[in-house]
Amino acid sequence: MRALQFMPSVVLLSLSTLAFAQSHAHQPTDKPAPSEAQKSFDTMKTFAGEWEGPVTVPEVPEMNGGMPMHLSLRVTSRGNVVVHELQEANTPLDPAKYDHPVTMLYVDGDQLNLIHYCDAGNRPHMTGKTSPDGKTVEFGLVDLSGSTKKGHMDHAVFTYIDADHHTEDWTYMMPGDKPVHAHFTVHRVN
Repeated sequence: MRALQFMPSVVLLSLSTLAFAQSHAHQPTDKPAPSEAQKSFDTMKTFAGEWEGPVTVPEVPEMNGGMPMHLSLRVTSRGNVVVHELQEANTPLDPAKYDHPVTMLYVDGDQLNLIHYCDAGNRPHMTGKTSPDGKTVEFGLVDLSGSTKKGHMDHAVFTYIDADHHTEDWTYMMPGDKPVHAHFTVHRVN
């Protein structure tokens, strides 16, 4: 008698398994070629890890000696997002005392997107284009959420050198549209 109570569940489970198998049998086996945005994103995923190196800011003379910075890049959300975190090297993770901007990179349709969660309290949204050689991804501002009273990030360029080296160039627009350029030359530490 007890076995009969479970019979409807077993039958339903069997039918759903059969339906799932049949739905996959009708799907095409050829995957479409990845878009340029997806190829760029896949390259960005290879940057996952911990990075360190100097930043130079020509407009700020005291930073031209190359202040050491630490970058953390990780792939999350089942491979759909790259998280980029930046902080001064050898400082504690204390966002009340030290800058700690976070940037998210993702593909939407055929567009590589970047949203920068800035310490200035705003969120610039940029889209990227890849160079013909596939080694550089350049992002330009599309729109911006939040206040621009303290300025905002306007432009970013990631350049792949090899598996253990890359550069980043970020342009920050100060109030009055005065650009400040930061150049990072980083190497993999983990």
